[in-house]
Amino acid sequence: MDFTAIDFETANGFRGSPCAVGLTKVRGGRIAEEASWLMQPPLNHDHFDYHNVRIHGIRPEHVAGKPRFGELFPEIGAFIGDDILAAHNAAFDLGVIRSGLEVSGLPGPAYDYVCTVMLSRRCYSLVSNSLPFAAEEAGVPLVNHHDAAEDARACAGILIDIARRNRANSIAELYLSLGLAVPRQHAFDPASGVLSKPSLAALSTMAGGTAAPARAFQPGWPEEGANPLPNPDAEPGHPLYGQTVVFTGQLAMGRPEAKKRSADVGARPESRVTGRTTVLVVGDGFVASDLRSGRLTGKARRVLELHERGQAIEVLSEGEFLQMVAGYAAAAIA
Repeated sequence: MDFTAIDFETANGFRGSPCAVGLTKVRGGRIAEEASWLMQPPLNHDHFDYHNVRIHGIRPEHVAGKPRFGELFPEIGAFIGDDILAAHNAAFDLGVIRSGLEVSGLPGPAYDYVCTVMLSRRCYSLVSNSLPFAAEEAGVPLVNHHDAAEDARACAGILIDIARRNRANSIAELYLSLGLAVPRQHAFDPASGVLSKPSLAALSTMAGGTAAPARAFQPGWPEEGANPLPNPDAEPGHPLYGQTVVFTGQLAMGRPEAKKRSADVGARPESRVTGRTTVLVVGDGFVASDLRSGRLTGKARRVLELHERGQAIEVLSEGEFLQMVAGYAAAAIA
C-alpha cells in the first residue's frame, strides 16, 4: 500500500484557486511522511470568497508573501513523485491541479488516482460519505476538518482501512478485488492542448465574459422543473454516474439547473424521494453534522428512514455536489 493522499482548500468557487494543500505519503500501509503549504492562488484568480473563508478560515493575510501555486507546484510534484494520488472526491483535487496549472500557463504531469468517496460508497454503508463520516467509520481521528494536512491524513487512513477490509496489499490488488480500473488524469500542456471547461469559463469571465449570477434566496416552494434524461455519453467513472438524485432545500442555483448538471454527468434526477433514490442533495447551508443534529428537511428525514431500512442512499451538501459536477460556484468542501 504505497500512495500519496492529497487535499486542497481553495480561495473561491473556481477550482483553480488553491490556497492550501496537505499531503500524506504512505509506504507499506503506514504514514511515512507529511507536508503542507499555504500559497497564493494563481494571479487574477486570487480573490477570497466569504463562503470559502467561513469554511477553512484561510484569509488573504495568511497567504500574503507566500509563493503562488505555479511557483510552489515543483515542490508539491516532487513530494508526490510517481505515486498514485488518493483524494476524498478526487475529481475536485485533481481538477485543482489541472486548472491551477492551466491558468498559470504551466504543463502538468499524468497521475493515476483513487477516490475515497467512491471507495467509501462501495465498501461502507453510510448515510453520508463526506470525509468526517468516512473517517469515523475507518477509525481515523479528524478534529479540524478543512485543515488540508489533517484532511489528507484522514483520506490516507480511510484508504488504508478499506484496503485492510478487502485484504488488499496494494492499490492494484484493491481495485482488482472490486472489479475496478485505477483512473488516470493524463498529462496536459495549456500551450498546445485544449483547456478544461472550468479553466475556460474562469478565463472567459476574467476577459469580460458573463459569469452566472449568484441566485438570491427566494422564500417559498422552489421550482422543481423538468427531469432531464441522463447523458448517454457521460463518463462511467464519475461519482454520480448511474445515481438517482433528488434535491431538497434552497440551493444557490435553481433546481432545474442542478438537475441539468446532474444529468450531464450521467445521473437521473427526480423530484421526490422513492425506493429508487440513491443520492439526496441538500441546500440551505447543510453540512454532514446536520444528520446528527436533526436540522433536516422532510426529504432528508425520509432518506434517513429508508437508509435505516437498508436502502443504499447517500446525503450530499450542495457544495459537495457542485464539486462533483465541477461547478464554478462550488466552495472547497471535501
